[in-house]
Amino acid sequence: MFNLFNYIPVLFLAVLFIMFVASAVRILPEYERGVLFRLGRLAGVRGPGLFFIIPGIDRLVRVTLRTVVMDVPPQDVITHDNVTVKVSAVIYFRVMEPQRAVVDVENYLYATSQLSQTTLRSVLGQVDLDELLANREKINKELQEILDRHTGPWGVKVANVEVKNIDLPQEMQRAIAKQAEAERERRAKIIHAEGELQASEKLAQAATTLAAEPTALQLRYLQTLTEIAAEKNSTTIFPIPIDLIKMFLERGNKV
Repeated sequence: MFNLFNYIPVLFLAVLFIMFVASAVRILPEYERGVLFRLGRLAGVRGPGLFFIIPGIDRLVRVTLRTVVMDVPPQDVITHDNVTVKVSAVIYFRVMEPQRAVVDVENYLYATSQLSQTTLRSVLGQVDLDELLANREKINKELQEILDRHTGPWGVKVANVEVKNIDLPQEMQRAIAKQAEAERERRAKIIHAEGELQASEKLAQAATTLAAEPTALQLRYLQTLTEIAAEKNSTTIFPIPIDLIKMFLERGNKV
């Protein structure tokens, strides 16, 4: 006669074995690695794919190898020319050595975030406001080199740093607007003066040519009359040579 109670120990052992195997199996995707610690000691890096650990003895720390995009919170920065601005940035980095990212630093994400904030304030505090606005690519490269140099011992590679936003005080925005307006007016006046200079040079050349050929002046006069007549204008202009009225002017001065 079948007695279920006789098979309870076997079923219990089978359930324990299944639970042990299930807890021992680990599967990691291609973009993750597992740093394995056995009895507190580093036992290497596992993954990707299927592998086994010893439950209760091994401890696995997952680390992603994908590029992490981290926002740097807005920082109050005083530039080299004593202008207070609020600057935010974004940093792109990834873990190159999972073992060092887990063993050599407590939390590489938090450490990278704090380092990026202090580096941002330090670097931007050494440049003027005009340089910050005009040479952003140069500043981004300098930030990336400094962060990469400091995060290298953690097994973290900083790929890029971008200054995202620069908030200026209202007073500084108005001053910059006035400066830009004055610069545009200066350029407009220079362009106008250059145009007047070129026009005067061309008029001088035309006057020289007309003085050399008296007939050309008569032809120019006839051309002007033709242009006036084409516009249906009833006014006709007759030029009077200065030589004809010069003697009347001289007599008036003598009197």
